[in-house]
Amino acid sequence: MSCPRTSPTAGRFDGVTAVLPGIDLEGMAERAALMTRTDRKYLVPAGLAAELVHDLADDLHVLDIDRQRTFAYRSLYYDTPELLSYRTAATRRRRRFKVRRREYVDAGTSFLEVKTRTGRGDTEKVREERSRSGGKLPRPGDGPLSGEDAVYVAERLQEAGVAPPEDRLFPTFETAYRRTTLLVGSEGSRTTIDESLVWRGTDLTSYSLEDLVVLETKSAVAPGAVDRWLWRSHRRPQRISKFATGMALLDPRLPANRWHRTIGYLRPHVRSLASAA
Repeated sequence: MSCPRTSPTAGRFDGVTAVLPGIDLEGMAERAALMTRTDRKYLVPAGLAAELVHDLADDLHVLDIDRQRTFAYRSLYYDTPELLSYRTAATRRRRRFKVRRREYVDAGTSFLEVKTRTGRGDTEKVREERSRSGGKLPRPGDGPLSGEDAVYVAERLQEAGVAPPEDRLFPTFETAYRRTTLLVGSEGSRTTIDESLVWRGTDLTSYSLEDLVVLETKSAVAPGAVDRWLWRSHRRPQRISKFATGMALLDPRLPANRWHRTIGYLRPHVRSLASAA
């Protein structure tokens, strides 16, 4: 049993985006093809995000696939028993990695992704499509990455100049959320709004972030229209990683100085859901 999900028609922003013109994946990629971009993440109340969409509606398009505008994502993160991936991120090691299985729930597709950060500060992500094993997706606490998946990860890490971990990688942490993707037409920038975020660790207890959304802007180096709107509303970018911040929230014993301020802001908004057997 995976993280709790809502129905495809239950997107919180479906109403406010209903008046926006839709755009397909090809159109989104063509109009938001930024060779150099800056990503900024914000934690904002869902109501404020809806106001933003309303105020900027004249310049917005929304990703629309078969008349659906909110899409479910699930990501399963792999780490060593000593949490090497998490700890290298927490201590800002120059060479670090992240391995995850990302599922596009509505499309029924899944990818194994390897994200690396090199000594030069460059970030690279490669991925390969994967099918479900026996129709069942892994979950936190299941067996380690093995076979062609383990080989794929090791080869991609070596190509990026990151030493593969000596220990095996286990499914350690899971996130699930619903995403709305917007295009600011006049500047070709992209914004994602992730709602109903759920975290889940190996104890299979789920924790939800119901009243806040993670809003991320992807624009040229200069701040875009969405950034400027948020700044006028006294909202500034925050350091947040769904994986690392979630891990630190669920286990206060982990080193988390890098996300201390974000975790302090999030904690009052996180609630525990029923454990899954």
